[in-house]
Amino acid sequence: MTAIQLPPSYALTVRAPAKINLHLGVGAPRPDGFHPLTTVYQAVGLYDDLTAADSDTWRIELDAADYIEPTDVPLDGDNIVDRAADLLAAHHGLARLGDVQITKAIPVAGGLAGGSADAAAALVALDRLWAAQTTDEDLLGLAAQLGSDVPFALLGGTALGTGRGELVEPVADPGTWWWVVVPSATGLSTPEVYRHFDRLFPDAPADPPPADVLLAALAAHDPLLLAAALHNDLQAAAFDLRPDLETLIERGESEGALRGMVTGSGPTCVFLCESPDHARSVAGALDDPDHPVILVTNGPVAGAHVVEYV
Repeated sequence: MTAIQLPPSYALTVRAPAKINLHLGVGAPRPDGFHPLTTVYQAVGLYDDLTAADSDTWRIELDAADYIEPTDVPLDGDNIVDRAADLLAAHHGLARLGDVQITKAIPVAGGLAGGSADAAAALVALDRLWAAQTTDEDLLGLAAQLGSDVPFALLGGTALGTGRGELVEPVADPGTWWWVVVPSATGLSTPEVYRHFDRLFPDAPADPPPADVLLAALAAHDPLLLAAALHNDLQAAAFDLRPDLETLIERGESEGALRGMVTGSGPTCVFLCESPDHARSVAGALDDPDHPVILVTNGPVAGAHVVEYV
């Protein structure tokens, strides 16, 4: 995230990854309404690219994968990229100028933090486009104002998140983990999932469950240990709201996945596999008209980073 000086006229592309939650412990709501979280994030190899170019105006355009409905991504001034640009510009007393194109491949509204990835990519790209030389600490601070998952999208890899998820610290994770990712054609509201969690668990403890078992499984780099350690406190609420997700998890596990789980607040489901071939086998078994989009990926991967200068 270190800023560098570039020529006065150029464009650059920043790539940012999707995330999954390997552990998501949720506590009772705080006085400010947010739920305290203990989560372990992993960045996986599904990406959005954001290209920013010099301009004397501000404009965002979208190029979406064929499994993404373009109307699901606001381009009317309310995109999280607009908000990221506003925050960064205000931080430095700059005008918000630039031509931005989002090339979107992370499924929308699925618990994969695609919007957060776009915000992180915007912070990195515009920091360089404007030669703002924002410190890493300030970039992370701006990211936290945009959403709980945005700081992790900057960091990438595998990380422990606390607070409401915005306080992140890297976790040693030297291995490679293989996942089948099954998005849903119908979204699931994150606020509604949290409200339903509160209805189901009115006596939830103030402190969320710790991630010690999950972290030990990562350190051992044992897929079977990791499968047993995967944890999501929001899954029961997601299943209650969307019984089809529970059916999908059961089916994926019956087809040989080591473990299936809703990621974040859903509705995307992820399945841990032992190898690339195993993941492709599970993905093939799940392929049907109800699940036309099935993605095979791995992690951890890098956070938001520059991939091209023009």
